[in-house]
Amino acid sequence: MKELSRNVTQGIERAPNRSLFYALGYTKEELDRPLIGVVCSYNEIVPGHMNLDKIAEAVKAGVRAAGGTPVEFPAIAVCDGIAMGHVGMKYSLITRDLIADSTEAMAIAHQFDGLVMIPNCDKNVPGLLMAAARLNIPAIFCSGGPMLAGRLNDGRRTCLSHMFEAVGGYYAGKLDEAGVADYEENACPTCGSCSGMYTANSMNCLTEAIGMALRGNGTIPAVWSARLRLAKHAGMKIMELVQRDIRPRDIMTEAAFHNAETVDMALGCSTNTMLHLPAIAHECGIELDLDMSNEISSKTPNLCHLAPAGDTYMEDLEGAGGVYAVMKELTKRNLLDTSLITCTGKTVAENLEGVENRNPELIRPIENPYSQDGGIAVLKGNLAPEGCVVKRSAVAPEMMVHTGPAKVFDCEEDAISAIYAGKIVAGDVVVIRYEGPKGGPGMREMLNPTSAICGMGLGESVALITDGRFSGATRGASIGHVCPEAAQGGPIAFVEDGDTISIDIRSCSISLEVDEAVLKERKAKWVCPEPRIKTGYAARYAKLVTSAARGAVLE
Repeated sequence: MKELSRNVTQGIERAPNRSLFYALGYTKEELDRPLIGVVCSYNEIVPGHMNLDKIAEAVKAGVRAAGGTPVEFPAIAVCDGIAMGHVGMKYSLITRDLIADSTEAMAIAHQFDGLVMIPNCDKNVPGLLMAAARLNIPAIFCSGGPMLAGRLNDGRRTCLSHMFEAVGGYYAGKLDEAGVADYEENACPTCGSCSGMYTANSMNCLTEAIGMALRGNGTIPAVWSARLRLAKHAGMKIMELVQRDIRPRDIMTEAAFHNAETVDMALGCSTNTMLHLPAIAHECGIELDLDMSNEISSKTPNLCHLAPAGDTYMEDLEGAGGVYAVMKELTKRNLLDTSLITCTGKTVAENLEGVENRNPELIRPIENPYSQDGGIAVLKGNLAPEGCVVKRSAVAPEMMVHTGPAKVFDCEEDAISAIYAGKIVAGDVVVIRYEGPKGGPGMREMLNPTSAICGMGLGESVALITDGRFSGATRGASIGHVCPEAAQGGPIAFVEDGDTISIDIRSCSISLEVDEAVLKERKAKWVCPEPRIKTGYAARYAKLVTSAARGAVLE
């Protein structure tokens, strides 16, 4: 591979370019080596990113040790937890494309030979994966690592999803202010991406499964020194990828995406992966069909129940052998393509040599899974002709099949007010609409209402359906990404209070029990509400974004 950096460092005609590198303090010797962009998402507002400056320093040490010159530049990141429950959440998903676009601009403008991506949280990981696919220059990922689980004053372990549910418990009279404070002060004890199998950790685990990160990237805790050693090795490894000209699209093939979806189903990852994997694949020139997810799920046993589906955490998964141990179980039924090249320079099969499942209670052996099908299901029916998604592994058994009357809300705020006011009762189906990619705009996460439902003791009797999406911390019969969304005139726009909705997660079906003639009458009278945001980036995003069924990519 010809070094791209020669376009800015070599030859008499590049003397002006070199003079600016000299202004930065670089030496001629450094400019004679490959230039490696270190894309660091460090900031002081996201707990998962407050340690990334240390990760970047370790990565740069690894690059130098292997003969390259590291050059750091930033990427933005939003904390979904801090953005939750207000207008700020409209600006979460849309940062994914800002991150991809800005990284593309920086990498091409400065002609880096390779990239080490240092993300950690929810939209930051897929945004940088999209950029890596789009740029297709050698790249490797080294994330900041997960947060340790918290401990309440009585010694019980806890996490962010418990914190959100504690608020619902307070409104239900099950918890006093001191009880809420116990969670508030102890749920998030360290830096790192929040400690359950939420979106950030799901995506960081899938960087391993798809072959773009070294072993342990998804599971080594942020506060462990092993994370710094991993970062140094990532810095060293990018030099090998540059020398061997191994590029992201050599790694992220269609088969690799199917591997990632299979691991996704086995781990019980966040439903947001159903947005991000298609968007990343789109940048690779690959179109992932939601129907393929059900096909993969139908033959992939669910092997893990980490929080919010269970009471184990990312540090426990690391102790059990991590993502590679889950992949090793899947190879027992030949569910993965192990011939694929990865960022290690080796194949999946070579990476998995000698790997053991060190805790069969946490990572169930494939012959004794939690369920014979995967952790995520795509439902279809007349309410969601293009599909909707649910984290099946986090649904109570009694809610796998449910029929009930609709309680309809045109925004998250109205729904949460009704839930806290006790207006939602056992058997109801809460419908929140006009929160999709266009209608939001930005497709907000609904962790507040789902946590309120669970915290108030209704998680085994109330379902929630939305054209918005859910945090990976959500549990219960929470069905999101309803497509087409309400703002596009999808059937969810025509649901009225009291309509009967039938959900059968086992059969992957969802139905609005209203006569088609009645729905046609409602559609004829429907007028799409005015956009909630009419200026700025969110307004431009709403004009360009596609359906959630396509990954909410921009066109």
